[in-house]
Formats: sequence, structure tokens, C-alpha cells
Amino acid sequence: MVSRLSTRLLNICIASMCKAQQLVKAEVVLIDGIRLGVLPDVVTYNTLIDAYCRVISIDAGYSVLHRMREAGINPDVISYNSLIAGAAKKFLLARSIDLFEEMLQVGIHPDLWSYNILMDCLFKLGKPDEANSVFRDIILGDLHPNRATYNIMIDGLCKNGYTNNALMLFRNLQSRGFVPHIVTYNILINGLCKARRLTAATRILKELEISGHEPNSITYTIVMKCCFRCKQLERGLEILSEMRSKGYTFDGFAYCTVIAALVKTGRIEEANDIIEQMQRSGIAYDVVSYNTLINLYCKQGRLDDALELLNELEKAGLKCDQYTHTIIINGLCKAGNVEQAQQHLYYMSALGFSFNLVAFNCVIDGLGKAGQIDRAIKLFQSMEAKDCFTYTILVHNLCRARRYLFASKILVSCLKSGLRTLRATERAVLDGLKNIGFTNEARKLRSKIRLSRLLR
Repeated sequence: MVSRLSTRLLNICIASMCKAQQLVKAEVVLIDGIRLGVLPDVVTYNTLIDAYCRVISIDAGYSVLHRMREAGINPDVISYNSLIAGAAKKFLLARSIDLFEEMLQVGIHPDLWSYNILMDCLFKLGKPDEANSVFRDIILGDLHPNRATYNIMIDGLCKNGYTNNALMLFRNLQSRGFVPHIVTYNILINGLCKARRLTAATRILKELEISGHEPNSITYTIVMKCCFRCKQLERGLEILSEMRSKGYTFDGFAYCTVIAALVKTGRIEEANDIIEQMQRSGIAYDVVSYNTLINLYCKQGRLDDALELLNELEKAGLKCDQYTHTIIINGLCKAGNVEQAQQHLYYMSALGFSFNLVAFNCVIDGLGKAGQIDRAIKLFQSMEAKDCFTYTILVHNLCRARRYLFASKILVSCLKSGLRTLRATERAVLDGLKNIGFTNEARKLRSKIRLSRLLR
């Protein structure tokens, strides 16, 4: 009895240290316990496995398995579940599957949690058929799927483009007596919204209300964002009003969703009103909030305010992301401050950000519109990657500068790289070549355009 109590106390102490991420102290407690004659058990080592996976690495967690075996303690299903879950959280999905197979090889029978994690990993790896096979094994086996199992299936099907299958599964479960909770409804509504099936999402939302469950702020925000994405701005604002009338507390994400939609549709004054409401509510800004406000100020031409917000963001201890700097660069280009935009592009690289195609495209367009087409060409040639927008931007600016022959060469290189070109872009170059008397070049270009379309 004393030994059991002592081991339990040892486990409580180690768990407390692990929760505080004090792994060195946890190891000291373990060593001291062994010296005092208090022997660890499988729970002790499982606690360490989970902590090492969370705080350090999967390899560190996996090394605890060897220590367990040396101590004469066999790992159990919880040991492997902790490793599999830890690998999945660090997006080492293939490693999770390897650990699952290893568990089977050493003779440990997976439990429902093991299968749930495995299904989630397979969906994230883009293997919905294999995930569905695991689900079938659960149904046909001795295990009984729980709410988490169904949520993983519905979410995974939606994220892999099988929204109809997710909806069919949801209906099938309902017919068998499954009573979905708010989390399940939110997952399905989110999947339908991302597939732009607003009508179906709205229908599920109404079902949720009828079922006796109260939609939460996440539910409304998902549908509201879908309305904005589907260009149903008024419907989105109606949902915003409904949220207010029901007394929901908005988070920064909900506010930013509304502000971004209003800015995109040019309703700047209404966006400013929402910002004032956001400030009055006392919500602390995160990077997304700052990006939304910076974008608004850039749209209004208030570059000084946008740069001030950038400084404020950094003083608040937040890290700017690539999107933050891209917004600033785009704003500077549209304001005609191309020199400063290009400097900010190099500053972005100096900060260690990876190559940002959108930012480069903005600067090329800015240089072209400022009449500095040679600098735009030079920047274009220095780029390590290009997309169809890069080519289109340069071609249109070359046409604006009446350099149709060079525009033709850029257009041909775009076609050769396998990228699609807009008909308006092709027409601009062809018409330009004809206007300056290069009809043969126009005829050759038209033939190459037709050939590229046939090869697609």
C-alpha cells in the first residue's frame, strides 16, 4: 500500500514538472524516487513520453521506450498513442503511421484513440480511401466509434473534397440515433462553406437551431465569412446583426472578417465604424487584426498611419508575417512610392523571409506604371520563380510603354513555360504589333498561341 501510494505521489510530482515544461527537474525527481526505493511504473514513463514529444521532439519521446524496457516495463497502447499523437501534432504524419505499424508488430492492440489519430493522419496526407478503410475496421471490429471518430471522418471528408460524402455520413448517423453536438455541426457547416455551398450550410445552421443547440460565435463567423466570399455582403451583415442581437462576444477574427469584406467592396466608412466598435470592445490586436487595419489604411492612401501601425505591431512583441510586408509594398506602389516599395522588398529579404512572389509582382507593376520599365524588366529577370500574373503584369506594362516586340518575347516565354495567358493580354500584344506595322510577327505570335492551346 505504501509502495503504491509512493509511486502515485512520484507520478503526480513528475506530471506537475512536465506540465510546467521542467523536464530536467522531472528527471531529477525520477532519479531521487528510485534512490529512495520508489519504483516508477508505466504511467511514469508515459508521462515523460508525452512531455518529451510536446516540448522537445518525437525522437526524444521515442528514446523513453528504450528506458522503459531496460527498467523491465513494457510500453502499452498509451505509450504509442502519445508518440503517434505527438508526431501528428508536429505534422510528421508519415512517422505517425510508422509508429502505428510498429505498435502492431510488437503485439500491442490499438484502441479507439489510436485509430482516431491514424484516420486524422491519413486524411491530412490526402489519403481519404485509406482513412475510410480504418473507419470501416472500427465499425466492423469490437471498438465502438465515439463522437471524436465521427467528427474526424466528417472533417477529413470535407477537407479532401468529399463534402457530399460527409453530408451523407452525417445524415446516416442521424438516422441511426446519433445526436450531433455543436462541434459536429460547426465542422460540417465549415466544410460546406469552404465548398461555397452556402444554401446547404444555411440549411444545416437552421437544423442546428431547431435541434435545441445554440449556434455559437464560431458557427456564425463561419457562415458570415462564406457569405462575404460568395459576394452576399448584405446577408453576411445580417448575420453580424443576429450575432449582436443574441449578445455574442466578437473575437478579433469575426471583426477582421467583416472589415476585410467591407474594404474589398469599397465600403470604407462602414469598415471604419466596425474598427471603432472593435476598439471600444477592448479586443487585443493580433497579427491578423493589424494586417486588416494596415490594408484598410493602404486602401485609403493613409500610408503614414499604416507604417505607424507596423511599428506598433513590432513594439507589441508580435512578429510581422509575409502578408504584412506585402500589404505595405502594395500600398507604397499604388501611392507611387516605388523606390520605397523596392527598398521594403529588399528589407523583407534581409529579415529572413522566403521569396514572396506576390510582393515582387506588386513592385514590377509599380515600376511599370511609374514609367520605369527597364527596372521592371531587370527585377523580372532576377526573380527565382514566376507565375502567370508576373508575365501578365510585365506584358501589359510593356504594351503601355509601346514595346510590343519585347512584350511578344515575354508572352512566348510564358506560353513555353506552360502557364496560361489571358486573351486580353494576347490581344493587346497582337494589336500592338499590327499598329506598329509588324504584321509578320503578329501572325507568328498568333500561331504560337494557337499551338499552346492545342497542347493543353
